[in-house]
Amino acid sequence: MSTPSAATLAKLTPVLTKRWLSPDAWRLDVYERLDGYAALRKALAVHPDDLIALIKDSGLRGRGGAGFPTGLKWGFIPQNDGKPHYLVVNADEGEPGTCKDLPLMAHDPHSLVEGVIIASYAIRANRAYIYIRGEAVHAARRLRHAVAEAYKAGYLGKNILGSGYDLDLVVHSGAGAYICGEETALLDSLEGFRGQPRLRPPFPATHGLYASPTVVNNVGTIASVPYIVLGGAAWWKTMGTEKSSGPMIYSLSGRVKNPGQYECSMGITLRELIELAGGMQDGHQLRFWTPGGSSTPLLTGDHIDVAMDFESVAAAGSILGTTAVQLFSDQDCPVYATYRWLEFYHHESCGKCTPCREGNYWMVRVYRRILSGEGTLEDLDTLLDTAANILGRSFCGLGDGATSPVTSSLQYFKQDYLDYIEGRKAPKLSAHALAGAH
Repeated sequence: MSTPSAATLAKLTPVLTKRWLSPDAWRLDVYERLDGYAALRKALAVHPDDLIALIKDSGLRGRGGAGFPTGLKWGFIPQNDGKPHYLVVNADEGEPGTCKDLPLMAHDPHSLVEGVIIASYAIRANRAYIYIRGEAVHAARRLRHAVAEAYKAGYLGKNILGSGYDLDLVVHSGAGAYICGEETALLDSLEGFRGQPRLRPPFPATHGLYASPTVVNNVGTIASVPYIVLGGAAWWKTMGTEKSSGPMIYSLSGRVKNPGQYECSMGITLRELIELAGGMQDGHQLRFWTPGGSSTPLLTGDHIDVAMDFESVAAAGSILGTTAVQLFSDQDCPVYATYRWLEFYHHESCGKCTPCREGNYWMVRVYRRILSGEGTLEDLDTLLDTAANILGRSFCGLGDGATSPVTSSLQYFKQDYLDYIEGRKAPKLSAHALAGAH
C-alpha cells in the first residue's frame, strides 16, 4: 500500500475530528480535559451580536449540502419581536454515501451540544432541538447521554454558568424518512405532522418551528462553532480557500483501499484524497464518482484534480453537497449505479408533488427495462425528458437531486446505455425485474 506524501499528509487538518481517537471522548470529563466548554464560557461573556459577527467573519458555510453562509442565516432572525426563537439541528443524515455526521455525534457528542448552546445564545433562543435519524440508535444514545451530562454540569437549563441565560435542549428521533432532511419537512415532522416540505416563503427565519423564527443548521456546521469561538475567525480562514473557509470532513467510500473520514482543508483535490485513502483498490481505475452524495451530478476520472471546495466543484458541473465521495472504478456500471440511486429516491419521495412522485416512478421502470435488455433508443429521450420535467418543477430539492445521476451519467456514459440497448452488454437484471416495471 502506498504511503501518502508529506505534502498530501499536510492537507489533513483534524479540527472537528481531533478528539475521535481519544478513549471515551464522548464522556463529559474527557471532553472537558480537551478544551470542552471553554468556548461556551468565552461566548457567554460577549454580546450575542458579536458572536453572529464572528461567524460571519469566519466565512463558515453550511456543511449540510447547500453551503449557505452560516452567520448570514443567523442574522436573518428578527430580534425584539416578542416571539420565541428556536435552533434546530438537522441530524437526519440519510443520503446514500453520507456518513460524516453520525460518527461525529457518536465519538464527540459534546462538541455538538456546546455548539448548540453557543448558537442558541447568539440567536436568543431558549429552546433547541436535535432532530436525528430514527435508525441512528447508537448516535442518539450518545447524544442523550451527553445532554444529560450537560444539564447535570450546569451547561444546560436555568442560568447557565451564572450568565442569566436559559436553554433547554431536546434530542428528537425521527421515523427514518429521507425527506425529513429537507429543513421544512423536518420542522413539520418535529411538530408532529407528516414530514413533507412547506411552501416558501415564508421562510423558517421568520416562520419556522411553531410559526416562530428558527435557524436550521447541519450537525457539522454547529459543531464547528466552538472551534471558531476559541480560535477566532482569522485562524479558521487559514484553512480552506477564500470563499470556502475552514476544514471539511470528506467521507470516502467505494473502490479505495481505506474508506473513511478524512478531515482536510477545503480545496484539497480528489487525487490527494485518494492518496490519503491509500489509493484505489488493486486492479481498479477510477471511472466515475460523486463529490457530495448521490444527489450530486457524477464526475469522471478526468476530474480527479478538481479542488474539493464549493466553487471549484460547481465550476466542474457538480455540487460539493455533503462531501460524500463515492468512488467507482472501470469494473462498475454507471447505468446500474444510477438505477439503484433512483430506486432510493423513488422510495423516499414523500409524494406531495407530481413531478417527483410520478417522474421517479417512471424513470425506475425505464431503467429496469434498459438493464433487462429490453430498452430502446427512445428510452434515453424519455429519461432526459422526464428529468427535465422534474428539475426545477418539484416542490423541494429531492426531485432535483434525483435527476442529477440520470442526466450526468447520460452526459458522460451514454455508450454504456447503448451497450445494453443494442445487445453488446449482457442484461444486468432478470426478466422478473422487468415484470415489476409493468
